[in-house]
Amino acid sequence: MTGGGQFTDCGPRTPPGSVPILIAGVDEVGRGALFGPVVAAAVILPESAAMELQTLGVTDSKRLSPQRRGQLIEPIKALSIACAIGYASVQEIDQINILQASLLAMRRAVSRLSPAPTLCRVDGNQAIPQLGIPQQTVIKGDQTDTAIAAASILAKVWRDQLIIRLDRRYPGYGLAKHKGYGSAAHRQAIQTLGPTRQHRQSFRGCQLFLEL
Repeated sequence: MTGGGQFTDCGPRTPPGSVPILIAGVDEVGRGALFGPVVAAAVILPESAAMELQTLGVTDSKRLSPQRRGQLIEPIKALSIACAIGYASVQEIDQINILQASLLAMRRAVSRLSPAPTLCRVDGNQAIPQLGIPQQTVIKGDQTDTAIAAASILAKVWRDQLIIRLDRRYPGYGLAKHKGYGSAAHRQAIQTLGPTRQHRQSFRGCQLFLEL
C-alpha cells in the first residue's frame, strides 16, 4: 500500500436493455483516521434497485452496525449496474493532504466504473478535480441519496476489513477495535510503541511528544 492507483473492483453488472442516464453515487471513508488509507466507493444503481435497497435499510454507513453493513454488501453488489473501490495511500495523504487524497480516492473509484456514469453525485461540498464527468455535490448525501449511501457502506466495509488484516501485521495498537481512528488507547499506543509506516505522519495524533 505504498502507491496510488490500486483498486478493488466490485464487478460491473449490466442489466438488460439500455440505460440512457447512469448516475453514480460517490463517498469516502477514513478521512479522520490516524492509520491506513482513505477509501472511496462509487455505485451506479438502477431506479428499481434504489427503491429495493431503501427497503432493505441502506443508509449512511455510520448509522448501521458493522453486522448490518456486512449483510448489505451482497444486495448492493447484486443490484448495482456497476460498483468500484479506489483508495489513496498513507504516503499520498502525507504528500498532498487528506482532503486532496480523499478526492483522489473518489476519482479513482469513479474511473473504475464500467459502464462509465453520465453524472456523479458526490457526498459533501467538494467537487472531484479533473473528473471529466458532470458532477453534483450533495451535502449529507449519504443520508438522502441511496447510491451515495450504498457507496459509503461498500467503502466502510472494505476499509474495515483491510484494517483488521493490518492489525495482525501491526499488533499492539488495537486497530481491529478502533479501525485506525484516534481513540485514547490508539493515541497512547502510538506514544508507547511509536508510529508505524501506515500511520499518517502529517497528522498531529501520529507525532511523538516528549515529556519535559
